[in-house]
Amino acid sequence: MPHIHLQTEIPGPQSVVLQKRRAAAVSSALAQANPVAVRTARGSLVTDVDGNTFIDLAGGIGMMAVGHNHPKVVEAVQAQAAELIHPCALVTNFGAYPALAERLNTLTPGDFPKKTLLANGGAEAVENAVKLARAYTGRAGVIVFEGAYHGRTNLTMSMTSKYGLFKKGFGPFAGEVYRLPFPNPYRAPEGMTPEAWVDWCCWNLDNALTAHIDASALACIVVEPVQGEGGFIPTPAKFLQKIREVCDRTGAVMVADEIQSGSGRTGRLYAIEHAAVVPDLLVSAKSLGAGMPISAVTGRAEIMDAPHLGGVGSTYGGSPVACAAALAVLDVLTEPGFLEQGQTVERVVREVWEPLRGELPIGDVRGIGAMMAVEFVRDPGTREPWPELVAASVPLAVKRGVLLIRAGLYSNCIRFLPALDIPEDMLREGLQAVVEGVREAYRTMREPVPA
Repeated sequence: MPHIHLQTEIPGPQSVVLQKRRAAAVSSALAQANPVAVRTARGSLVTDVDGNTFIDLAGGIGMMAVGHNHPKVVEAVQAQAAELIHPCALVTNFGAYPALAERLNTLTPGDFPKKTLLANGGAEAVENAVKLARAYTGRAGVIVFEGAYHGRTNLTMSMTSKYGLFKKGFGPFAGEVYRLPFPNPYRAPEGMTPEAWVDWCCWNLDNALTAHIDASALACIVVEPVQGEGGFIPTPAKFLQKIREVCDRTGAVMVADEIQSGSGRTGRLYAIEHAAVVPDLLVSAKSLGAGMPISAVTGRAEIMDAPHLGGVGSTYGGSPVACAAALAVLDVLTEPGFLEQGQTVERVVREVWEPLRGELPIGDVRGIGAMMAVEFVRDPGTREPWPELVAASVPLAVKRGVLLIRAGLYSNCIRFLPALDIPEDMLREGLQAVVEGVREAYRTMREPVPA
């Protein structure tokens, strides 16, 4: 039995009404990937205000590793809200904050004393991680990488790549941020193997300590174990190991930005575990709260304690309700067999898309677990990005009943971020609808325009 149920054109009449209200009342700078107004959601299904039911393969940009409105999360939020909503951790203590910190201290990689600082969203947590590293080292410099996305505050925008979408018109940006090439195996320079490209990027990291910044000025290196907005590119294990070695040698802090790749998304609790590399600080958010606003920096206690008293804080960070949601999420993620379901998602995505190479202009199918992407190119030989095809394909998939978002430095990837426990038949149904949308867009874009 199909899971997609469409009873109006997409967008439906009530969604259109709400779109008009949004256009009139909300900043036009706020993007919206799918022209659908949602009424309810459960698991991997979303129902709009017109009664249409969609398969959600966007997951709130990766927030829903446990799915929408998981019963344990809903129950925890309701119970906490009935007792205490938020007295502010800067004013009083309350049980949920240390409880979540204790849990994260135990679950994050590393066999050393840890502490945690909670905030509201990913960008705030990344900014806190940099502040902590600067306080600990007494240095200012930050190394980041091409294709990275770390947030939309002034500092995290400075750390973020993809200027045209995220940074244009918003400068000047923060100083002491140094951006280096990222070893995307698919886009190794012409004449260089992916392995040689990774080796060169490792060499360049050493070279940067002369060419860009002295080791004595380097506070931290911040890396996504799987690039998110950059196109779901797993950072090669050898490169993560090199970052760890450089940080050990220079005294800099290694920060793993696990905002999108963490909290179970890749089939391990944290994506960096696939490479067996232990960072000094780990940043988590998105799926940690299953839709509630919460983020965390967790890491070495001596780094977390480095700032002066009062040097960090957040009015809403670590609210009892958000902490309750996160604790429930961690309960679900650590249930026997739950994380392993990410392997099924990866297998199915590859089984659906890999055979379509040649029929469709697919350049790469990549990712780990329930964090997968398909990159589209005009020519597999030249690897020229084809963002227009993706832009045309997404709305056609939505009309077929699937919620989607794009990704990639060149906006030429379709990303898949389903719940880890999405039923296989539902996932295949959703992916097939996306395939048909891409086929229609590709056919239309290849046909010559009548004279």
